[in-house]
Amino acid sequence: MLYQAYQAHCDIMVPVRAFAGRAMGAIGPPFPGLPNHPMLRNVTAAYELIARAGLTHERPRFCIDTVTVGNREVAVREEAACVTPFGTLLHFKKDIDQVQPRVMLVAPLSGHFATLLRSTVRTMLPEHDVYITDWHNVRDVGPGHGRFGVDDYVDHLIRFLEAIGPGGHVIAVCQPCVTVLIAAAVMAEAGNAAQPRSMTLMAGPIDTRIHPTKVNELAQSKPIDWFEQNLIATVPLRYAGGSRRVYPGFVQLAAFMSMNIERHMKAHRELYDNLVNGELEKAKVTKDFYDEYFAVLDLTAEFYLETVRLVFQEHALPRGEIEWHGRKVDARAIRRTMLLTVEGERDDICAVGQTAAAHDLCSSLRPYLKRHHMQAGVGHYGVFSGKKWENQIYPLVKNVILASD
Repeated sequence: MLYQAYQAHCDIMVPVRAFAGRAMGAIGPPFPGLPNHPMLRNVTAAYELIARAGLTHERPRFCIDTVTVGNREVAVREEAACVTPFGTLLHFKKDIDQVQPRVMLVAPLSGHFATLLRSTVRTMLPEHDVYITDWHNVRDVGPGHGRFGVDDYVDHLIRFLEAIGPGGHVIAVCQPCVTVLIAAAVMAEAGNAAQPRSMTLMAGPIDTRIHPTKVNELAQSKPIDWFEQNLIATVPLRYAGGSRRVYPGFVQLAAFMSMNIERHMKAHRELYDNLVNGELEKAKVTKDFYDEYFAVLDLTAEFYLETVRLVFQEHALPRGEIEWHGRKVDARAIRRTMLLTVEGERDDICAVGQTAAAHDLCSSLRPYLKRHHMQAGVGHYGVFSGKKWENQIYPLVKNVILASD
């Protein structure tokens, strides 16, 4: 009944939020004789927070319409390079004659949409031909399309890399570092011409036995049956994916927020103060962040449970026991793909050392094909967004791509 209870709450809140939105619009402009009255600012700020108090299950727009290449502004359009029921390989197409390195960004499938990597895409676009894995919300994917587990995720990565063609590069952010490493090993062993020339793994749980975080400890604190019984729900029949068993995005969001609830409460208090004080630019930064953060998608039950079991409980990859369609996967098969791992000093989701473990697994790579970077002063999101990503981490990623292109 988990999803049904959530849906009932959402349905109840729809008229409340709508009323708050209309009231905010009605009293927002100051009345004659009462310009910028403090009472009105307080009331409209309160109404705006109520109107925003909800989640969306639709992917936000990337809003990347142009980019500066060299000394000129060029248009960017989104094209679907490959589409399946569960995901789209989205190409940010630029009308330029210059040949740029083709890069596939692998977005996490962990409750948020690929637009979480908007700033990552924006940073890379001027100098790279960028693709991204745009995972679909499975509450909108009919049960007739079948299951989507870890093996199917790896299948998608291989299919997407083949769609890009030989000579591409891959960058994984957070959770998909594991599946990207598996895909690269499978492709290397098969001699697949589309195996990536470089593989950048950023803040990913390759070996969660190293400096376990609260996330890792939670995953190990309960048997897998507990996760299935308490966190898996059934999509209501009103949606295209009705009757599909899922790990709801709103559950993942609640888990993430509970880790730093004081930080989120403080952010909303500051948002209220900024609205009251007319500090609209500061308010916009907070609103933009939460517009993205509160856009959630559901994961298939099988993908979520397999990830918890294989990555966080059994540590199948670092122990050499990971399988793909029943066949053992050996990262030592990777011999030609340059490897870069990136970690954040203050990452409380994927601790220092967990991603760097990939170097030990890829033991067939020559030393000149391996690089590691630990970025001081950043947490999890700072690894792939923000000033330190743009000014310190991205140049290293770019150099690795250029060196192996």
